[in-house]
Amino acid sequence: MENIRTASELKIAIQQLEVKQHEDLESIKETIHNTYESLKPVNILKKTLSELNSTPYLIDNLLTTTLALVSGYLTKKAAVGSSDNIFRKVLGSILQFGVTNIVAQHSEDIISIGKSIFQKFFKKEKSDSDDET
Repeated sequence: MENIRTASELKIAIQQLEVKQHEDLESIKETIHNTYESLKPVNILKKTLSELNSTPYLIDNLLTTTLALVSGYLTKKAAVGSSDNIFRKVLGSILQFGVTNIVAQHSEDIISIGKSIFQKFFKKEKSDSDDET
């Protein structure tokens, strides 16, 4: 700031500083409001979901991993059941590990086979309903 020599220059300088102070205060209020809004759980969830939608590889990897783990777990449950036999439990764990790895490595093939079976199943129903009319 330049040197102030008169009372009128002082009044003008004070007014300019008050305007600047008001603008700075409004800017701080807006920043606080934006921060508050971004920290709401609903907005955090929305942001996370939008990021998930923007990264399809993450969703594919999540689905592949889930499919592999669930199939391995179900295989172990089917093999072991409610048995207390330690040999059967070890064999079930080995089987679970193997199935999980196979499904994880060939998930695209398994998904495409599942889609084709699903499409054939619903195609058949449509053609059956077309024959009745």
